[in-house]
Amino acid sequence: MEFHSKKDAFEKSDIESLPISKVYDLKNENDAMKAVEDMVNLGFKDKKEGFKVLMPKETKLAKRIGYTITTGVVKGLGQKHEIRNVRHWTYHHDDEHYAIVLIHNSALKELEF
Repeated sequence: MEFHSKKDAFEKSDIESLPISKVYDLKNENDAMKAVEDMVNLGFKDKKEGFKVLMPKETKLAKRIGYTITTGVVKGLGQKHEIRNVRHWTYHHDDEHYAIVLIHNSALKELEF
């Protein structure tokens, strides 16, 4: 479930050190749609922090939630006519969760990542 290229690879410790403004603990796809709506409404641009999404470690469900989050954020930002320059990483958060961290690319540059 990795979405980045080798040149952009971060270690788990790098990803977890990114500043996070809100964490979403999702149980299903309906929760994912609500989280997408909230993230898009809060916005990514001009923020120095990102969002973290925790998903159950059930592979099929996590893939559906991950797909809903990543495509939903891109679509939602597009509908608001905002720049969709959002980076995201998926990783094993703990024994019970996968996680996705989403952050605007300009914030990464400001934070010198």
